[in-house]
Order: sequence, then C-alpha cells, then structure tokens
Amino acid sequence: MPESPLSPARGTLYHTAVTDPRGEELLPLADLRDRHPDLYTRHLAKYRGREHRLHEQVLPLNCSWTEVVFLSPVDPAVLFAAMRAAGRPVPDIPVWTLDAARLDPARCCIRLMRMTRGALSADPGGPEDHLPLTTATLRAVSEVTDRALARLRTLAPDEPARPWGDVPHVLHRGPIPLQLFGHAGAR
Repeated sequence: MPESPLSPARGTLYHTAVTDPRGEELLPLADLRDRHPDLYTRHLAKYRGREHRLHEQVLPLNCSWTEVVFLSPVDPAVLFAAMRAAGRPVPDIPVWTLDAARLDPARCCIRLMRMTRGALSADPGGPEDHLPLTTATLRAVSEVTDRALARLRTLAPDEPARPWGDVPHVLHRGPIPLQLFGHAGAR
C-alpha cells in the first residue's frame, strides 16, 4: 500500500549542533531577526554574495527560505571526510540527530540541490526540485551522491566549500523544539 504524503516519514535527519542555544526552539532566520538580533546578524553573514537565496520561495510550504529550518538527510561525517581529502581543514563539529517521524510532514519538504563548480550558491531550483517528506523520498536522498563527493574531494584552495551544495535539504517551516533532537557527537 502506498504511503500517504502526510504519513510521518521514517529516517534520521541531521543538523550541526548549536552551541549555547537560546530558548527551547531551533529558529529559522526570520524568527532570529526579532528574537535574537545578534544571532540574526551572524547567520545572515553566511549569505554574503548569495543574498538572492534569502528571497527564494519554498513553494510547497508557501514561505521563503528565511522561514524554514534546514536539516540534512545525509550524515555530515561523509561530507567532512571528502573535504579533508581535498586538504581542507574541518573541525570536529558536533551533530544533532532528529527522527523524521517527529516532524509534521505538512510543514516539511525536501529541496533537491545542485551546485555548479566554483559557484557561490546552489543552482536555482524550480517546482520539480521540491518533494514531499515521506519515507520513500527520504530514503531516496539519504545517500551522498558521487557528484557531491567528487566536488568536495577536488576543491581548489580558493573555491567555496559549501559542503551541502549538492545535498538535498529537508526544510521545516517554523521553529523545531530542541527537545526533539538527539546528539550524535562530533563529526
């Protein structure tokens, strides 16, 4: 029997740990602006040179890029190992895990991502690059592609790393309670 698009998805999601979290929720950028302006400024700086991304619409969730929390369906340890193979220093970064079944699938989608070599940002996406968060779609995107690994393993010294540039993003509209996350340790 096919899975309903609104059934809880089964699988593990990842998020780099937040040091010294404030409050009880992981907030999207738009919420940080009002609640924690200093954090907003720090996270906004990550978009320098790719400000267009801030205005991107997340079509299935009827919101903008700044109104979602980003999760990875891929264990970042694989991405960081590929970057180390390119000679890039990557600190041990603690990672939080989240059981996808704990999220409301109506507030989530998967955004397929592609990064053109040397670009500052992932390629623009269209409606076909958004998938519902289901067990089947999560399984389909939970392995790092050869393309992503090849790009990371052959980074030029001055090339932006963007480890998640070729990795699908799981987008959740609105805050996520911190209590839903487990801790997977340093990666």
